[in-house]
Amino acid sequence: MKSINVKYFAMFRELAGKESESLQVDCETYSDLYAFLSNKYQFLLPLEMVQLAVNDEFSQHGHKVRDGADVVFIPPVAGG
Repeated sequence: MKSINVKYFAMFRELAGKESESLQVDCETYSDLYAFLSNKYQFLLPLEMVQLAVNDEFSQHGHKVRDGADVVFIPPVAGG
């Protein structure tokens, strides 16, 4: 099991009902983690539309989950 911290923004924060949480997970990759969170909170966006940041740096979904990581899944944003 790995200990991680997940921060939620925009629609993900609304669906999760919280800004952040600490989790113990056995996910291998960040893709697996997104699938886990999608199931838990009913995130409907396909992974391909979501950006990933790990420890304040953009990362790839296929990378292995690191113990102690700060993880942010970033939904598409619209501006004006």
